[in-house]
Amino acid sequence: MKCRVCGKEANIRLSAYNTALCADDFLTFFERRVTRAVQKYHLIDQTDSTLVAVSGGKDSLSLWYILNRAGYLSDGIYIDLGIDEYSRVSFEKARLMADRLGRRIYRFSLPALFQKGIGDLSKVMRRAPCSLCGVLKRYLMNKACIDAGYTVLATGHNLDDEASALFGNLLYWKEAYLYKKSISLEGRGDYLAKKIKPFFLCSEREAAAYAILSRIDYVYEECPYSVGAKTLLYKELLNKIEVTSPATKIRFVKGYLERVKEQEARPDPERCARCGYPSYTETCNVCRLVERFGTGEAIRIECFEPAQATATPDISAKADAVV
Repeated sequence: MKCRVCGKEANIRLSAYNTALCADDFLTFFERRVTRAVQKYHLIDQTDSTLVAVSGGKDSLSLWYILNRAGYLSDGIYIDLGIDEYSRVSFEKARLMADRLGRRIYRFSLPALFQKGIGDLSKVMRRAPCSLCGVLKRYLMNKACIDAGYTVLATGHNLDDEASALFGNLLYWKEAYLYKKSISLEGRGDYLAKKIKPFFLCSEREAAAYAILSRIDYVYEECPYSVGAKTLLYKELLNKIEVTSPATKIRFVKGYLERVKEQEARPDPERCARCGYPSYTETCNVCRLVERFGTGEAIRIECFEPAQATATPDISAKADAVV
C-alpha cells in the first residue's frame, strides 16, 4: 500500500477518504483539516484569545498542540476531578504539554472546593458521574475563560464523540440538546464564552495516530467512570456501520451541520440569580452544590506558568499539498 501523495510506503489507511498516507503526509493532512475547519467555520478570529480544555488525553493535547503550531496561541485549563492516580497522571501529561508549548495552564481542583472527588460527589447527589462531570466542567471551564479574559473555549470533541452524541439524542428525540452539538456555539455578553470544536470532523483513530506520530505523551487509560456509558455503546454500533459503509459517520455529522444552520437564533437563556451562568432554574446546579458541599471559599482556579518557553514549529504557511 503506497502513500497517495509521495508514493512511499503508507503508514495509515483512511477508509473514509479512500486513501492511504505515509507518516509525514498524514501529519500534514490532519493539521490541514483542523486549520481548514477553523477557517471555514470561523471558529477563531484574529482578535480572539483561546483557552483549550485539556484532560491529558490524546484529543485535547493534540488539539492544543496543533492550534499553537498553526499560530492560534492558546493556553490550557485542566479540571481535577479527584480520581486518585488517574487525575494526578492526567495533570502531569497536561503540564508536560504546557512546558513543550511554552504556554500557561490553569487548574481547578474539585476536592479542594467540595472535599470530595467526582465519585463521592455523584453518590451523595444520586447522579451518574459522567452527567455530573459534564455539568461541573462546562461551568468551570466557562468561568476560567471569562475570569481570565479569554474569548474562546476550545474542546477536543472528535467525530466519534459527536456522532455518538447525535445518535443518542436522535434515538430519544432530545431536540432541545441537538443545537448544542454544533461545531461552534456563540458566546453571550460577559457571562458565556464562545465554544468551539475544531476536531468535529476528525475521527478518534486519526487523533490517536496524530498524537503517537507527534510524540505527544498522553494518558492511554479511559476515565474509570466511563465504563458502561451509553456513548460507548453508540460508538461501537456506529463503528460497525462504518466498517461496511466507510464515511458514514462523517456524512452523518456533516448532514447535521447543514441542518443546524437553518435553525432560528436562540433567545437569551435564563440566568442564575447568584452567579449569572445560564440556568433553567433560579439557582444553577453548581451554585447549589457549592452551597451544600462547598468549603466556604470562593471558586479558585490556579494558574501555572510554563517551566520553559520552547519554540513550536509553525505550520500556518504550509502548502496545501495533501488530499
